[in-house]
Amino acid sequence: MREVFDTAARWLDDGRPFALATLITLRDAAPAPVGTTVAVDAVGRIVGNIGAGCHESEIIEAAQQTARDGRTRRVDINLSTEDDIFNLPGCGAILQVVTWRPPRAFSQEARAIVAGQQRARVAFDYVDAGGSKRTFEIEYPPKESLILIGATALAAELAAIAPRADFNVIVVDPRPSFATRERLGDSAEIVRDWPADYLPKVLSERTHVVMLSHDPKFDLPALRCALRSRAPYVGLLGSRRSQSARRSVLAEEGFDESDLARIRGPAGLDIGGATIAETALSILAEIVANRHERNGTPLSASTCPIH
Repeated sequence: MREVFDTAARWLDDGRPFALATLITLRDAAPAPVGTTVAVDAVGRIVGNIGAGCHESEIIEAAQQTARDGRTRRVDINLSTEDDIFNLPGCGAILQVVTWRPPRAFSQEARAIVAGQQRARVAFDYVDAGGSKRTFEIEYPPKESLILIGATALAAELAAIAPRADFNVIVVDPRPSFATRERLGDSAEIVRDWPADYLPKVLSERTHVVMLSHDPKFDLPALRCALRSRAPYVGLLGSRRSQSARRSVLAEEGFDESDLARIRGPAGLDIGGATIAETALSILAEIVANRHERNGTPLSASTCPIH
């Protein structure tokens, strides 16, 4: 979602006529969270998606009109009715979307949303169905961080995909020949430091940490720091044999069963993957499930809400 605001900031700087279409209310289902936004310029270039299915074109058309004339518009969409062609039930959602044209000064707030370093705010006025003027306001929280211990090929793969799940990725490794931009790409912050020195300064309830090094001189100091912190996810790569060895050392040092139970090891969900890309997907899936307090059960076998 944040990339839409990156586009908005650039279009504002360029003086390009465009509008934003923002989902402001949602009932009965969740094709996208409230606050999801699409950017549409006057000639029809589209960045983003709200998830309104065949009604998405109505949103785009309204946004194009707003881009041209500056008038705020409200689009009401009911996805609970049957499909007119195939007589199939809709997904059940009732959405309200407002198209609006941001002022030039909004570029600063848009960039703050993209950076995700602090809370950022979006607010605009619109007219409701009863003709009354309303103000929609939403806060975008800072991004959560995913800290990867060990500048490995798997770290590079996680660094490539985790930002799409709204994580700031940080790779920690003191070895200068390993912790390089060439190995890790451009998506992660690289910290060339020992885990025991770096982690106590940054770990919090918004930092997830995964040990990827397979090396006890990195894994164990990182685990000690993570278990003494409020990190919501503590992952450890490695075989069950190495998992047991790490836990034994920590138990001898005084960490109790409740501490050790926090370690997700081997890290990841059981999807049967063997490649680096599949392993990264497995680990990220478990982190996202943990973020939303889910257990990774297949949706087809679950009665919980989909979103």
